[in-house]
Amino acid sequence: MLFQDLLCDEALKQQLIGMVQEKRISHAQLFLSSPGAHAFAVAIAYAQYLSCENPSESDSCGECSSCLMYEKLTHPDLHLIFPNTTTKTVSKDPDSELLAAPFREFVLENNYHIDIDNWIAYCEAGNKQLTINNRDCSNILRHNSTRSYSGGYKVFILWCADRLYHTAAPKLLKTLEEPEPNTLFILITEEYEKILSTILSRTQLVKIPPIHKETIAKQLIIDFNISEQRAQDIANISEGDYRRARSLVQDQALLNENLSYFLTFFSSVVALAQKRASDQIKYNEVTEMIRELGNQGRERSKSFLKYMLQSFRNILMLNVGNKEGVITTARELKEFEAFQSYVTVRNSGKILDECNKAIYHIERNVSYNLVFNDLYFTLSQLVTS
Repeated sequence: MLFQDLLCDEALKQQLIGMVQEKRISHAQLFLSSPGAHAFAVAIAYAQYLSCENPSESDSCGECSSCLMYEKLTHPDLHLIFPNTTTKTVSKDPDSELLAAPFREFVLENNYHIDIDNWIAYCEAGNKQLTINNRDCSNILRHNSTRSYSGGYKVFILWCADRLYHTAAPKLLKTLEEPEPNTLFILITEEYEKILSTILSRTQLVKIPPIHKETIAKQLIIDFNISEQRAQDIANISEGDYRRARSLVQDQALLNENLSYFLTFFSSVVALAQKRASDQIKYNEVTEMIRELGNQGRERSKSFLKYMLQSFRNILMLNVGNKEGVITTARELKEFEAFQSYVTVRNSGKILDECNKAIYHIERNVSYNLVFNDLYFTLSQLVTS
């Protein structure tokens, strides 16, 4: 991965390049990433530049033997550590080394735009809990104690470091504090609060910001050959998350369905709050919507509730006159303007709390019908206040 191919802030690239050129590389760095911010690719580009045999002032050469191995994620001094579990091919005692081949395939097939949910689906883990386990930590210690194959840096990249198993983490503390010479640890996370304080105190923080909307729009046009207007719409609502932008392009029907469900649900809530006639409330359409969501499973219901959260935030921004804070497509903006008087500074906090409560209950397998009906009637009381 070359720096020129990264979807990230130019200042971040220069920061990492400067560390290498000025030889002030902290041996343990924590990459705190915004969701969908190409963090794993940033880590690989950084490691590749550090190992390149003929680097320029701005990038790796992309042609030396080291770069060619990095392109395939097979460099012998690159150690990838990631959450893992038993699979169809690894029936017991899993670790990152045993699953290295499918993980490399997963990364390359997705052009480095990876997240934990997609990895869980890729390795068909089902409901199993994926962790960076004791065996992973033992392997790190073993490789850390040996010399590098190339004579340069050994690089350990711990993806989703927030899933470092708590009983395994203490094994790494001394190594993170005093690694062997020419060793670099890069820990990647989107959930800073889940990283152990003992790990945080031994790492240098590197923040990876959201991707600019303009960058996302341009890349969507390149990757999917979509219109400029559609690319801009999706970039506007992706909130700097290119993974989300890709999924929205690939499933435009889902975006349309979410908006349709929201309009059905909240229009009925407003009609009930205003005590309109039953034929205007259209509660039967709401029950049908709830049934359809329930048939699609727990993750689909959670996804829709998160869409509702974002929609209510956007309507609130319209209510207070902050159009710059609205993150919508052109069609959503037109529809949401009709609801702006119902989501106000006074009731928005409670509305968002109720949506978050619904997500919490769905995650704990409470009946879809019960959760959505409770949310429906609660919101009908809140929009009148």
